Amino acid sequence: MTDFLNDLNSLIWSNPLIYLCLGSGVYFSIRSRFMQIRQIPEMIRVMIHGESSPDGVSSFQALMISLAGRVGTGNIAGVATAIAFGGPGALFWMWAMAFLGASTSFVECTLGQIYKTRDRLTGEYRGGPAYYFSQAFAHTKAAPFFKIYGLLFAAVTVLACGLLMPSVQSNSMAVAMSQAWGIADWAVAIGIVIILAFVIIGGVKRIATFASIVVPFMAVFYILFALVVVFTNASQIPDVLRLIFASAFGADAVFGSIIGAAIMWGVKRGIYSNEAGQGTGPHAAAAAEVSHPAKQGFVQAFAVYIDTLFVCSATGFLIISTGAYRVFEGESADGAVLGDGGLLPDVVDVGPTYVQVGFDSMWSGAGSTFVAISLAFFCLTTIIAYYYMAETNLRFLLGKAATVYIHPLRSTVGSNLTMLLQALILFSVAYGAVSTAKDAWTLGDIGVGLMAWLNILGILVLQQPAFKALRDYERQKKQGKDPIFDPIALGIVGATFWETYEHKDRFREEKPISSAEGAGPDV
Repeated sequence: MTDFLNDLNSLIWSNPLIYLCLGSGVYFSIRSRFMQIRQIPEMIRVMIHGESSPDGVSSFQALMISLAGRVGTGNIAGVATAIAFGGPGALFWMWAMAFLGASTSFVECTLGQIYKTRDRLTGEYRGGPAYYFSQAFAHTKAAPFFKIYGLLFAAVTVLACGLLMPSVQSNSMAVAMSQAWGIADWAVAIGIVIILAFVIIGGVKRIATFASIVVPFMAVFYILFALVVVFTNASQIPDVLRLIFASAFGADAVFGSIIGAAIMWGVKRGIYSNEAGQGTGPHAAAAAEVSHPAKQGFVQAFAVYIDTLFVCSATGFLIISTGAYRVFEGESADGAVLGDGGLLPDVVDVGPTYVQVGFDSMWSGAGSTFVAISLAFFCLTTIIAYYYMAETNLRFLLGKAATVYIHPLRSTVGSNLTMLLQALILFSVAYGAVSTAKDAWTLGDIGVGLMAWLNILGILVLQQPAFKALRDYERQKKQGKDPIFDPIALGIVGATFWETYEHKDRFREEKPISSAEGAGPDV
């Protein structure tokens, strides 16, 4: 089974997927006239000034749900893995993936808002790739194909977010806590299951509240402490930058021979971390209450920057500047050692221990504890976000079956399957905590890769509505308005929620935008 999973992972994460991720990011960047640069001020403004309602969360809360899914073990163990198997140059390709991926994230998340719907069971907003694939083409001859395509994506997402990906998060938590405090894996498993069960049963509102409190706290503190260590080693920063860029382009004498691995692991771990193009971001984006879909597209594009340019960079600089890294040949810890920073002990597993040793170089003994606590927050919120995404896609698969309980002893098929999904994700985190890191990461990579293949190919076909929304938003901003979305006027079909949006009137009081806030040029 292990050999089969490794072969499947290698097939999914072959060069075509790498080219697809990078190529689509370049294309969307050009098509949007590099909105990921032009619209940074607007990203920040919209993130701060958001709406909310009984049915939808605010833009900030949706950002926190999204960051809960993005900021996780990929930002700590994932960066360490990328450096171990791709060399320091992998960090550059993570940056490149973030820059290009911000435009991809805008497209997919704007589509998530355009084609969102109201959940039959809870009344909350739901959306994501499965929804926009099926709705956008509902009035065309291609409707049957894209209906099946949406169902396929939904099934893959339930499998990936409900079973394959959570195990990576719990495994990293268990490894870090064992390193720091010697806690047994089974004890970590029990603790995660108890906390997770309490949160996920509360629905999207409880998930949003939990994420909006925990995510900013954990991210800011982690970045600050990492930067303290980096600037303590400030004299190493020029050498670190030289090593990263030289390794990224094959110019380094030691790591130049693995430039292909640097690109592969930089893109792979970049997507795993920031999730741009994977199709997870649109689920959180769809939950937001906004007057125009492009608003949440901007917010989610900025989330990619927060995840990779801030959190992952802090981890990468920490590992490299302190010398807490070891690079292997052949993309495996069983390969020959190509380079060693000199700080790691002779025997150490690739993963969060790299970061713990880096922190310990400044705070002896305290570094392991700090990383274990950080990972506990990072990974727990990520698992919760995974459940939200899995549940959203289960709702899509169920359709009309996703209705309320009929009787406590005779529940519907929808409610039974929801409880089964909750049990499945609890099993996944328990299994991940007691399994090996290699097996857990293989399962996670398979889940991420399958979703990325389906979503990126799909949005390359279904891109036009997102760019219509961008042009419309920037046109209204230039007129001094707070943009309001009207899909009928833009010729966008299938956006049924916005066509019958009952709360639209409360956005109709057009508030002039101050000149200080600016208005981006038309596309």
